[in-house]
Amino acid sequence: MAKKSSRIVVIGELNLDLIAGGLETPPIMGQEILARDFRMTLGSASAIFASGIAKLGHSVTFISKVGDDAFGRDCRSTLRRNGISIRHVKVSRSSTTGVTVSLSTSADRALVTHLGAIAELKAAEIPRNAFSGAAHLHMTSYFLQHALRPSFAALFRRASQQGLTTSFDPNSDPYQSWERDIWDVIAETDIFFVNEAEALQLSKRNSVEEALTFLGSKARCVVVKRGPLGAIGIRDGDRATVPGFPIQAIDTTGAGDSFAAGFVHTYLERRGLAECLEAGNVCGALSALQVGGTAGQPSRAEFTKFLRKRRQGRARATSAMR
Repeated sequence: MAKKSSRIVVIGELNLDLIAGGLETPPIMGQEILARDFRMTLGSASAIFASGIAKLGHSVTFISKVGDDAFGRDCRSTLRRNGISIRHVKVSRSSTTGVTVSLSTSADRALVTHLGAIAELKAAEIPRNAFSGAAHLHMTSYFLQHALRPSFAALFRRASQQGLTTSFDPNSDPYQSWERDIWDVIAETDIFFVNEAEALQLSKRNSVEEALTFLGSKARCVVVKRGPLGAIGIRDGDRATVPGFPIQAIDTTGAGDSFAAGFVHTYLERRGLAECLEAGNVCGALSALQVGGTAGQPSRAEFTKFLRKRRQGRARATSAMR
């Protein structure tokens, strides 16, 4: 079992999210539509994952770069309030902090991102002792971190050599190129996360099952996030499919990163693939019940209570069918 205090290192981008939520339709160029809600909140796939796994009881060290501005100060103070170490978050006086504008319906969202300092973090700025005493390394947003991108594979390799497990969620490629260098990163990763669209684009296959088979030949554990349909995965050749939860989603921003937090948390407890997928579904679903990527993330106690109630309900249903 993983200790409650096991330390997670997250290297990644950091930005604020400006979220217009509850849109009735997707945005239409040249037309005005209305949002039922608007929030300014901590954004970035990396920070949402970090906050989610910190709430599940892990010690988290965040490594990133922001500008010396109000957005950067807001990001750092929110991470600190979430119990995340920011001693390795560098502040650049010559850059602006990244920002993402999220236009969110109940089913999906459109994102517009200004990179700023996101694109500037370099491997040389990551301390040599960053992985000391840690259990796991998570990295994401591969295509946005321009200066760090050539070093992803080497960082994963270094973490593995120091005894850490690793996970990688590249997120979508804004240029839709999916260049071949990503395969070098995948080969160095223990857990590879993609959503359904990314799995199809990357594998160049026509179905999710075919994509999973192909990607499973490239990485030890592959997880395909399917939103309300749940998730499927393959680990050392064994497959599992777990359905999603019937919820009335309010905002899907960061739900996939919350899913990854739940999956990694359970993976570190040495649970089976199906349990890891179920845990991811729990965290992703609860996240989508609140606006923003972190507001709905469960604490460890809330997560455990939700899972216990679900399993008790499933056991009663099975008993009634006999």
